[in-house]
Amino acid sequence: MTDPHRRHLLHAALAGPILAGAPVAPGALAKAPATLAPGSIDVADLPGHFDVEPGVHNLEAGYWSPMPRVVAEAYARNVLEVNRTNAMWARNVLPDGRGWGATLLAAQSAIARQVGCSSDEIAVTRSGADALQMLICNYRNLSLGDAVIHCDLDYDVMISAIQWLGSHRGANVVRFAMPEPATTASILAAYDDVLRRTPRAKLLLVTQVSNRTGLVTPVREIVAMARARGVDTIVDAAHGIACLDYQLEDLGADFVGWSVHKWTSAPLGLGAMYIRKSRIADIDVAYENRGPPVGSIAARVPAGTVDFGAVMTIPTAVDFHFAVGAAAKERHLRGLRNRWVDAVRDVPGVEICVPDDPARYCAVTSFRLKGMTSDAQAQQVQRRLFERHRIMTVWRGGIARGPAIRVTPGLYTTAADVDALAAALRAEHAMFA
Repeated sequence: MTDPHRRHLLHAALAGPILAGAPVAPGALAKAPATLAPGSIDVADLPGHFDVEPGVHNLEAGYWSPMPRVVAEAYARNVLEVNRTNAMWARNVLPDGRGWGATLLAAQSAIARQVGCSSDEIAVTRSGADALQMLICNYRNLSLGDAVIHCDLDYDVMISAIQWLGSHRGANVVRFAMPEPATTASILAAYDDVLRRTPRAKLLLVTQVSNRTGLVTPVREIVAMARARGVDTIVDAAHGIACLDYQLEDLGADFVGWSVHKWTSAPLGLGAMYIRKSRIADIDVAYENRGPPVGSIAARVPAGTVDFGAVMTIPTAVDFHFAVGAAAKERHLRGLRNRWVDAVRDVPGVEICVPDDPARYCAVTSFRLKGMTSDAQAQQVQRRLFERHRIMTVWRGGIARGPAIRVTPGLYTTAADVDALAAALRAEHAMFA
């Protein structure tokens, strides 16, 4: 049986004007949803704002967030609007001002409002990976033999981009392992050590929240440490923006990339790039994209047709973010995370991969079972949780100390979802003993 909320979405977006064959008034499909006032959504009500697959405890919100209903409905309207107006919309010739130019400006402004910067320091990209690849691979202040640094907890795609600087631009790629168990002091010591022993370092990749373990790094201190040595940092904030309550300036970084389809709950295929206005020239133009002004951040994004309807929906997603509130979101997500972690503290053989210091963890937290030392065993745990307990998690490899299982509650997650995980770990904790 079709979910009633899905029936409502399809009826509102499609059934009336499209299936009936009636003419559609200009702008009718683009009608904005009801205003999402800041602070108007209580976190206790969040699961009711999402339509999710029943019968599964989905604790893999780290891949991307499903859109809340109001965002999904706006996206459906926006896709139909673009489809109906076609090239007239994309070429900005509609007499009422609707079109790609206004949409892109509105999207940039919404993201800038969310992260606390100027809209001309923001570019919309196809993903966080897209944004970070452009920042890394087009970083200009690099000479043959200069060093670029990353750690084992950085994201695979970003590590590949750093390695590309080695294979294509002659950089010396330096890798180091994040200490585990980690503390603020040990993290800072590890970065200080690698910077001290790499005198020709020019670029440092810093991941705010590791996609592998969920460790939150002290980004501002690392950025300052690197800057004092003449080293630039590129910050991967894919799991930080809209999950943690902060503004970009709190990081102190000049170059940041993230995914808008993760914690902002926008449609899939959206990311964002931040370049401090004074540093635009230090990132090269993307593939000679001379359409936008050369001095603009827009020229740092590859040219090409994007999902216009998705970009059009960014302001609604940002409004939803503020309707919940950044501080309330962080507290709620931490609460869900703490609920399952605290429930398994006395379970033998369950190792939590991040420290107890609240500054060093967020919603994303990984665990290991005693005896789980190989990727194959981690995959076995992932399958066991899903097949026996209907719990969706994901295994993560590439960690110096060994693979882990990542658990990520989302805004749609209920207490019952995380309680199911705790019960499952009590049942399966000795599977390799």
